[in-house]
Amino acid sequence: MIVSRYSFNMYGLVNKAVEGLIRSKFGDETWGKIRADAGVPDEPFMSMESYDDSVTYNLVGSACKVLNLPAEAVLEEFGKYWVLYTAEAGFGGLMQSAGGSFPLFIRNLDALHTRVKLSFPNLQPPSFQVADEGERSLVLHYHSHRQGLAPFVIGLLKGLASRFQVDAEIAYERVDGVNAHDKFVIHWIPTT
Repeated sequence: MIVSRYSFNMYGLVNKAVEGLIRSKFGDETWGKIRADAGVPDEPFMSMESYDDSVTYNLVGSACKVLNLPAEAVLEEFGKYWVLYTAEAGFGGLMQSAGGSFPLFIRNLDALHTRVKLSFPNLQPPSFQVADEGERSLVLHYHSHRQGLAPFVIGLLKGLASRFQVDAEIAYERVDGVNAHDKFVIHWIPTT
């Protein structure tokens, strides 16, 4: 199970997406087991309400236990689902404004989070920086105070690749040191 070293809050929108993923892929009964195991009350998440990060981490941990899957697999699947979910949850226009191509969208991830923060003022987003950009490649540096979410970012990148109809290869490495962060080397080719 992944455990955050810090106490932060995520908005209910994130937990609603976890619920949506589990219900759509594994059914309501499985969601009920995961929710109960995580100690989450049987009530709807409120999109605009803040929830302690521990709620989300507990849901992911319980999903791993109930589904007998590693955290990396659950988080990656959630990252892919998040791309679809946010577009359907009323953020489709915002996503379209972030860019009409795979590399442009990735370059605009920080700007996208800045705009999202207007609706979610207590948002504590990660930071993304693009480096070493080529014609069909780039390096993405991901900085977050939340630990263990690199597999989610991999899923997010795969979901975006699908959205923009490209085949993407993603190599991951952890960069340690004073400025510890996650690094993703991404290569892509159009599928159409």
